[in-house]
Amino acid sequence: MKKTVWSLLFVAVMSAASVNAQWKPVAGKIKTSWAEKVDAANPLPEYPRPQLTRSNNWKSLNGLWQYTVLPKSETGSVPAQYSGNILVPYAIESALSGVGKTVGKDSVLWYNRTIEVPAALRKGKLLLHFGAVDWAARIYVNGIKVGEHEGGYDPFSIDITHALKKGTRQSLAVRVWDPTDEGPQPAGKQVTKPHGIWYTPVTGIWQTVWLEKVPATYIASVKHTPDIDRQQLDVAVNVDHLRPGDEILVSAWDGDRQVAAQTSANGKGMVLPVPGAKLWSPQHPFLYDLKIAVKRKGKIIDEAGSYFGMRKSSIAKDKNGIFRMLLNNEFVFQYGPLDQGWWPDGLYTAPTDDALKFDIEQTKALGFNMIRKHIKVEPARWYYYCDQMGMLVWQDMPSGDRGGNVWDQYPGVISGLPQDKQRTPESAAIHKKEWKAIMDHLHNYPSIVCWVPFNEAWGQFDTREIVDWTVAYDPSRLVNAASGGNYVKGLPGHIMDLHRYPAPMMPDPEMYGNKQALVLGEFGGLGLPVEGHTWVSSGNWGYQSFKNPEELYNKYEEFINRLPVLIKKGLSAAVYTQTTDVEVEINGLYTYDRKVLKFSKDKMFRLHQQLYDRSLVP
Repeated sequence: MKKTVWSLLFVAVMSAASVNAQWKPVAGKIKTSWAEKVDAANPLPEYPRPQLTRSNNWKSLNGLWQYTVLPKSETGSVPAQYSGNILVPYAIESALSGVGKTVGKDSVLWYNRTIEVPAALRKGKLLLHFGAVDWAARIYVNGIKVGEHEGGYDPFSIDITHALKKGTRQSLAVRVWDPTDEGPQPAGKQVTKPHGIWYTPVTGIWQTVWLEKVPATYIASVKHTPDIDRQQLDVAVNVDHLRPGDEILVSAWDGDRQVAAQTSANGKGMVLPVPGAKLWSPQHPFLYDLKIAVKRKGKIIDEAGSYFGMRKSSIAKDKNGIFRMLLNNEFVFQYGPLDQGWWPDGLYTAPTDDALKFDIEQTKALGFNMIRKHIKVEPARWYYYCDQMGMLVWQDMPSGDRGGNVWDQYPGVISGLPQDKQRTPESAAIHKKEWKAIMDHLHNYPSIVCWVPFNEAWGQFDTREIVDWTVAYDPSRLVNAASGGNYVKGLPGHIMDLHRYPAPMMPDPEMYGNKQALVLGEFGGLGLPVEGHTWVSSGNWGYQSFKNPEELYNKYEEFINRLPVLIKKGLSAAVYTQTTDVEVEINGLYTYDRKVLKFSKDKMFRLHQQLYDRSLVP
């Protein structure tokens, strides 16, 4: 028996070694220390969906696939030949993909691999999950088209049971078209010709691909919303192929202690009382467990786990009549960096899970309590770590259709003239569809306290319609209509957001304070290139550049010491640009490779504590 075990272990080790021998990162650019820890046989192996978990019924498909790039005009079926290997889930343009090629709007990227589907995964239904594919994907199993999806930032799933053939070996192919900034879709900071604040394209699969076995009747999704005023959690469960007589059981847990439970016939309108709730906050990020089960004739046929935090995000007037952003009905000044989530080796994709966690850990250690996730959506585990660590999150919608924008910067709002971009019906529909999908995907994470539909008039359109819809669709969070963008008179939403570089300022309290909460959505951008840790050897820039860390810190300290006065006047939040350097931008707290922190961690933490002094607000 022992000999057999050792033989299997030897085969597994040799197989992993063989896979790693077939891959190496593209040379020529800086890399993070985690790049060396990427295992090509099993990259990013962690469970990818922490808000809906099932035990031991899943299999990661990350690893080496085959790829080829073909002209978009070729409309044939799955290719028979491929150009080489690509490491999934790193975009083809990234170093960690092992390819480092640009695709472009006139070409399509094909992926292919043979997957092993053991008998244990063939009982019931087999779902194929994609964390994110940028942008338009068609999926084939054994040459059969099983589904397609448009959207670079939201996950999607396909039931592939009907396409499986006999035996364990199945063929999986994916066709991707991504026009980057030359198409109608949200693209964030990606451009075909990177420069300045615009970065390298990200094409194709960039989050985990995985298989999951589920029963014929299964829990497809759960939506839960905390209400601390009513001391309850509102829950809706979506069960696929629910039968008459089935029961849905939902229970909330504080460790081993059951807090509440409810049974429903359809999963709609469920309410779990949570009296005397332990509130979630940056200081005390307490999370309750949530258990969901489907019963038929007294027998559990499917069950899943989730979690939730009891917290409230709202606004109310202070004693001077100025609106303030509140957390759990109390004013908490929100201060954090603009976090773009880019990596020199993985682009949109962190090299490892530890790397993904690192940015949040360090942001917390530097004394910030908030992150503005800038025109990008992260993998689900990123928000999971924010939930665990107590990090407030403002979530941006990735921008798109940026050309020809008219930008009426603050204080031009006095004119009250509309500055909405006229987007094509196709572009507008894509934006609205993906924004809803993103909000649905991220709804359950308590760390997210603010939605940001638009940034700096980049593609800003149908502003009133989209902001009103966002407010109505998720009343549990604040909506920052247009961070640093166009402000027509009577703009809906909860927040007036000014961008100002480099020194901090704030919107006029007399003009806006009795209508919306006032925030400084971006400032700073103080730059310091660190030799040996820059994307390029020359041409790096910041909004204001410095020669050494001492000069950099002194200017930063000067800026932070101005904020308490602004807080007293009505400022509710501020966002400093930015967490790390990104490509030619060198205005990060960290270098792009995360190897050098440009500030003293202890000094930064102490400096920031003055911003959270409750006595600043009447």
